Amino acid sequence: MRAPRPRGQLRAEDRQEAAEVPVRVDEMVISLSAKGLTTGEVQAHLAEVYGAEVSRQTTSTIIDKVMDGMAEWQNRPLDPVYPVIFINAIHMKIRDGAVANRPIYVALAVTVEGRRDILGLWAGDGGEDAKHWMHILTEIKNRGVNDVLMLVCDGLKGLPDAVETVWPRTTVQTCVVHLLRNSFRYAARQDWDKIAKLLKPVYTAATEEAALARFAEFADAWGKKYPAIVRLWENAWEKFTPFLRFDTEIRRIVCTTNAIESLNARTRRAVKARGHFPNETAALKCVYMAIMSLDPTGKGQARWTMRWKTTLNAFDGRLSAARQQPQPPQLHRSFDRPGPGPGPGSRTSDWTLSWTRRR
Repeated sequence: MRAPRPRGQLRAEDRQEAAEVPVRVDEMVISLSAKGLTTGEVQAHLAEVYGAEVSRQTTSTIIDKVMDGMAEWQNRPLDPVYPVIFINAIHMKIRDGAVANRPIYVALAVTVEGRRDILGLWAGDGGEDAKHWMHILTEIKNRGVNDVLMLVCDGLKGLPDAVETVWPRTTVQTCVVHLLRNSFRYAARQDWDKIAKLLKPVYTAATEEAALARFAEFADAWGKKYPAIVRLWENAWEKFTPFLRFDTEIRRIVCTTNAIESLNARTRRAVKARGHFPNETAALKCVYMAIMSLDPTGKGQARWTMRWKTTLNAFDGRLSAARQQPQPPQLHRSFDRPGPGPGPGSRTSDWTLSWTRRR
């Protein structure tokens, strides 16, 4: 009787079959790194599965070449108008003296054609104020964005003031899901269901007046026991209500940051695999590579566009005018390989990631 092989251990015939599959070591290094594997783990995987002897230095060099395109991507020209921009943060453990949770902010936009466009990444320290957001938004504006119809965030301090300065006509919408989560922080666990039941009529009301009436009922029921929740909603009311002007179908999309949360969920897989990062640059590199590896088939982009078609029709003439303006050239990923690539067992690579402009 044959003993079962340990989980994760390849048989000799499996290893031989994998070695016969044509593969570029450089492509494998990038793919594995984008999933959060360290250089040592990438080296071990290539040796075990493909028999490729790739040093840690070579692996690190291949990854660093990818970063040559990050600066160009971060500074590429953007569209003049975006219907919606979502801003959210993913928190990562960064060792800068001592290990601390620090946010990496992601700005995800919807284009006038309904496509998804990630505008950039910015590292923060968790104490961002209006001045910090002013710097980020001004950078986006300087890259060609003249108008944003709506900006959705999760109550980031100082961001609404900065938006009003940079794009005065932009509507700032607080994420309703985050508002609910913050409400539960002030309540006992056994009261969460009751509170959620009474708050649902507030954010599903037909009009702002109806929402205000339902909130008054909630305040009468829970104001004495949880006054902090009432103050939380009162303080956020001005930024909470804009989405009530839209139809129900549109509200489901614009009232939360779920669109960007799904992106962050994919990124967190790579972050979780790494644990913590030695510095801010390493953290940004991990997020950038994870983002660049998303949706290789383009099917996700197609679903995204279909989902946003109805929503975009609800915006006013500012969007119609934007469709008539010439769009900046799009940057698309391409692979530059000056010569024949290395196969299994190679120690060198000339793989680079570049961006080409298409009109």
